[in-house]
Amino acid sequence: MSATASRRGLFISFEGIDGSGKSTQARLLAEALRTEGAEVVLTREPGGSPGAEEIRDLVLRGDPDRWSAETEILLFTAARRDHLERTIRPALEAGQVVICDRFADSTRMYQGLSRGDLRRQVDALHALMIGIEPDLTLLIDMDPETGLARALGRQGPEERFEGFGLDLQRQMRAGFLALAGEFAQRFRVIDGARDPAAVAAEVKLRVEELRR
Repeated sequence: MSATASRRGLFISFEGIDGSGKSTQARLLAEALRTEGAEVVLTREPGGSPGAEEIRDLVLRGDPDRWSAETEILLFTAARRDHLERTIRPALEAGQVVICDRFADSTRMYQGLSRGDLRRQVDALHALMIGIEPDLTLLIDMDPETGLARALGRQGPEERFEGFGLDLQRQMRAGFLALAGEFAQRFRVIDGARDPAAVAAEVKLRVEELRR
């Protein structure tokens, strides 16, 4: 059974390297759909529910080496499970549009690729504990150098992955593009180097194609 066949709502995720502008585009899409009268839940990962936000604080602040890669996968999966139970699934069952800034594809990349060849473990846990994929994943593609400069320019307390440097950004971009090929049915790659309004217009077009 397909994801859309099993529920009434619509599940959209945004992915991309740090600094790609995906969070901005997720917010702009939510605003556009609400203007049209849609009921929209804008959420994020890690986080999106009280329990998941507590786990977010654990994994995105402090020494990045204090967790093993395997422990990180478990933490992110636990956060996602709580997010699914408390936020995503209830909204979808109510027929709402869920827009999520990152979902399982980020774990496939950041934990499954960057810290070793752990993709199989990530996918196994996802199948066991999560069991759904977005109906549409919008990959905001961005030059790694530009994205890293943007991410570091935020100067926030959460620099868990930005601190890994340009090599990681390059690796993640290549990985996300590979995922877009692997899951071509639900991925749409959007050029994020343009003016935000132009990017938002293409994002909206891709969403409308799905809703027809």
